[in-house]
Amino acid sequence: MDSFEINKIVAAVLMVALLVIGIGKLSDIIFHVEKPETPGYAVDVEEAVKVSSSTKDSVEEKIDIAALMAMGDLTHGEKVFKKCAACHSIVKGGKNNIGPALYNVVGRKIGIVEDYKYSKALASYDKVWTVEELNGYLIKPAKWIKGTKMAFAGLRKEKDRASVIKYMNQNSDNPLSLP
Repeated sequence: MDSFEINKIVAAVLMVALLVIGIGKLSDIIFHVEKPETPGYAVDVEEAVKVSSSTKDSVEEKIDIAALMAMGDLTHGEKVFKKCAACHSIVKGGKNNIGPALYNVVGRKIGIVEDYKYSKALASYDKVWTVEELNGYLIKPAKWIKGTKMAFAGLRKEKDRASVIKYMNQNSDNPLSLP
């Protein structure tokens, strides 16, 4: 290759570089965008928190337990309960596993199973496992009772929760009449 060929290649590369830079400068002139003084968007955090908490309260108040329980099905509850069976026993006289035995759980006071060490939050939670309590707890246990050691993600679907509650109620010496 002689020097004339090299000069042509270098000139072509320089022309391409100048063309790219020139097009960039020309497009900045044609499509001028004024930049804001402060970049980003202002988000009013307090207002957003108030809206989400008021939405949460209204959702909890609007739950119609009778309609929710009408969605439930015992056979579906038995299938969904298999997620719970990894940690809980549901048979009469069943042992405590990672979690306490759940036979006779519906209508029972919270945190009273013998030979099971509950978290302080659950042991001091002075309520009864009603359908409403179970429904709220099964949505997301750690959110319903803050400080519980139950590390379960929860059951998001209403039909799943209603079916599991029906199934747990059925596994009792005296099943309650559910709404």
